[in-house]
Amino acid sequence: MRIENSFILAPGVGEKTEKKLWKKGITHWDHIENTNEVSSRKQEKISSFVQKARKNLEVENSVFFQENLPNKSLWRLYRNFEEKACFFDIETTGLDKKKNKVTTVSFHRDGDSRTLIQGQDLTKERLEEEMFESKILVSFNGKRFDQPFLEQSFDMDINVPHIDLMYLFKRIGYSGGLKKIEKQLDVDRELEDIDGREAVRLWKQYENNGNQEALDKLVKYNQYDARNLESLLEIVHERLTGEVFEPHRPSER
Repeated sequence: MRIENSFILAPGVGEKTEKKLWKKGITHWDHIENTNEVSSRKQEKISSFVQKARKNLEVENSVFFQENLPNKSLWRLYRNFEEKACFFDIETTGLDKKKNKVTTVSFHRDGDSRTLIQGQDLTKERLEEEMFESKILVSFNGKRFDQPFLEQSFDMDINVPHIDLMYLFKRIGYSGGLKKIEKQLDVDRELEDIDGREAVRLWKQYENNGNQEALDKLVKYNQYDARNLESLLEIVHERLTGEVFEPHRPSER
């Protein structure tokens, strides 16, 4: 499913109306401009908004869609912005964003993974560069933890549309943490013996003793967290497309 299949962005169009449009064969923005299935008034209203949406899509203004889509439907942006989707994860010295610090931040974008490290290159400026390059952010529990932790620690505002996979998986019946869901879905991971506590211990080994091996292991673990988010988003995107969109559209026009 792509954003061009969505009509809930338009004023006055809710999920019920959108499903009715799909069932009438109006499954793409192109169709609303050439149909007799809806009143001329509604057609004009939706078409006017679609023209605005097209212009914003052309210039890759993902924030426009964040402002007009229900939060639970942000996943529909993925196919349009997947090359500039940024899968990210942070490691910290604890859970309190006011007392603890961020140790590493890993980003996975368009097949490439990179990690910023406290005391080396983890700065507000570098974080803002990564955010600027991203059209959508993808995390697991990042809206409650990763994003506010970064904003607090580096005095920054992150305004990039943010897809939190934890909520999407709850929506399709999966609960628990990232690693539990990975196992249920057979998503491979190395370093299965490492968890959040071990990540803190590895950082302390590096910070206190200069243990480069410990840092390398922490970075590898952090990057796995970020990289595996891509596989998980592919799975949940396909599942939600099958539940939200496919049952309500007729055969291809």
